[in-house]
Amino acid sequence: MEVTVRHLGKVKFEIAAHKHVVVSDQPQESGGDDEGMTPPELFLASLGSCAAFYAVAYLKKKGLAQEGVEVRVTAGKAGPPARLDNFKIEVEIPLPLSEADRAGVDQAVHHCLIHSTLLHPPTIEIELHTPATV
Repeated sequence: MEVTVRHLGKVKFEIAAHKHVVVSDQPQESGGDDEGMTPPELFLASLGSCAAFYAVAYLKKKGLAQEGVEVRVTAGKAGPPARLDNFKIEVEIPLPLSEADRAGVDQAVHHCLIHSTLLHPPTIEIELHTPATV
């Protein structure tokens, strides 16, 4: 998996993966023009869309309706160091489910790749590339 992030000016960035492009920006009070989600919002969007994918996959596998599924993700700021904490994922399924299917959806959402990544922190390597100095 790979994304490329390109600076567009001020605090605005273009994020590209395959043929898809998303813009990230900051609100005006943080020096941006509010033309896209902030990086923390994109992070929550990643967690929420992953949870939704797994919930819908379970419903589909069981032959249950998937229309209207919604996921809401919230988190608070914590620190130091500055970070997100106290994540909450709320999955709204607009149809009655048996206890077995409720447990099945819950278990499916817990298998989300992003959720699992947060529970088992990855290693992160940072490389800085610059032209040679003169």
